[in-house]
Amino acid sequence: MSKPPAFGEGAKGHRGRLGSAFLAPRPPGRTHTSLPVRTTSRIIPLLLAAATFSVSQEQSGTLSGQTTEPSAARILHPIPDGTPPPAAPPKPEYPIASREILSTKTHQQGGRDITIRRIKPIALPPPPAPAEPAALTEEFTQRLAEYREAHPRSGMLFLGATVYRPKDGPPRSLVRYWPEFGGEITFWSSADFALIAGGIQSFADNEGREHHIFMSWGTVDIDRMTELLAANGRTYLAPEIPHFPEGKATYQIIGQSPPAEHLAAIQALHDIYDKDHTKLLTAYQGREQARIEREAYLKANPPQPQNITLNYWRSTKPAADRKGASK
Repeated sequence: MSKPPAFGEGAKGHRGRLGSAFLAPRPPGRTHTSLPVRTTSRIIPLLLAAATFSVSQEQSGTLSGQTTEPSAARILHPIPDGTPPPAAPPKPEYPIASREILSTKTHQQGGRDITIRRIKPIALPPPPAPAEPAALTEEFTQRLAEYREAHPRSGMLFLGATVYRPKDGPPRSLVRYWPEFGGEITFWSSADFALIAGGIQSFADNEGREHHIFMSWGTVDIDRMTELLAANGRTYLAPEIPHFPEGKATYQIIGQSPPAEHLAAIQALHDIYDKDHTKLLTAYQGREQARIEREAYLKANPPQPQNITLNYWRSTKPAADRKGASK
């Protein structure tokens, strides 16, 4: 007999992955940052201080002690739909004149040539002096308070999910949640967490607090897994999935129920799933189609090993010439 795969475990009929739903804590937006600060010499300390304080402040308050106004849970970024990102600009070349090369050795490995060249030292500028810390003036403190007032506490949401797909029935997700306050919460959900894993990177809950998702996840095709194991004389023990009523997505805690406030982010995630289900499903289908096309392309056009050239030099002290001229 065979037990169901554990979280993140791979097997035939089970596809596991580290979800792309991770987004490091940052202001709303996928690829850009916008903060209400002036371009002054204090901008870098302000950014660092604001990020630190916004993460560490009390969950229910801001700098002034006022609670965040409740708002509808929402996604804080565009939903990835499989559209390829813009092509990266070509990497700049750094040609080395033959007169600068002192020795050359070439090795063959993995179907490619790896050339190691010792070259004449290249003058590099000395590292810049560390910046002087900004003074905590009254203006700085006021602007920091205004920033924290407008940006509620931000935190991470660590999840592991296995999505079970029966032949005749909707998908069901077994989810493990590691709250920031410690402990572990496991629950079944009627939501398809495959849509969440790649579709929601960060979101705001119903109290306005921001959460950034880091999720490992996988899928199990129950019927296919049963057939594969039966062909090898083994029996697949599918998990006992609870019954969920039709309608809005809901979840069922396994074991002792934690306090309601510990599940605020999970409830908000289900609220978003219901509200934006069509968008999440369409985006998921787009990502899956892009994945299939990419796999087919790589199968027809497997990447070829590329030759590598490594240049190095020995130096006893940093050069002072900022123009890069050799001495």
